[in-house]
Amino acid sequence: MAGEIPDLVALERTGTGKGAARQARRDGMVPGIVFGGDKDPLPIQIPFNELFKRLKAGRFKSTLFNLKVEGQEDVRVICRDVQRDVVKDLPTHLDLMRLRRTTKIALFIPVEFLNEADAPGIKKGGVLTVVRPEVELVCTAGDIPEKITVDLTGMNINDVATISSVELPAGTKPTIDRDFVIANISAPTGLTTSEDEDEGGEEAEVEAVEVEEEAEE
Repeated sequence: MAGEIPDLVALERTGTGKGAARQARRDGMVPGIVFGGDKDPLPIQIPFNELFKRLKAGRFKSTLFNLKVEGQEDVRVICRDVQRDVVKDLPTHLDLMRLRRTTKIALFIPVEFLNEADAPGIKKGGVLTVVRPEVELVCTAGDIPEKITVDLTGMNINDVATISSVELPAGTKPTIDRDFVIANISAPTGLTTSEDEDEGGEEAEVEAVEVEEEAEE
């Protein structure tokens, strides 16, 4: 993961259970729990506006944070779940897991496509079809990659980019053992229709010739 590990500031939450969680929400906080790391679970709360801003920025669940809670030692954490209101889709609770730098974890890493304009298939009117905008990788907590890059240079219509054709960040591997498709360049609809019509025309011509031959017999 490029750059320094960002801080995530939280407060220790007094009291547990639904009543304490509801009170935290009334106070403009989002309740949460920190677990793992051979330590007791720690109830916390984070200001709603701060959490909402980080969620909107993206990649919250694949970012390693340095959790700072007054009265507690700083610890590296990663978000394992964010519960949301079923109607408003706003965060109502979060689960954070303590990690060591060497801990192996599985995360979905976003895919970035490079040199799309230089792909011969795109120049011919082909369309980039993204099958997997994210790929789940096993990586160490202290070195989470920001993205996977797929170079489209040289790709033609009907060419496929698979996981085996991508250079993965050092120290990572896919959670899926088999080779799988990330994206492909498909033919434009007009071209496909035209080809189908041509094939249909050829078949019609063959049938017409056969009919004429039968008539002559």
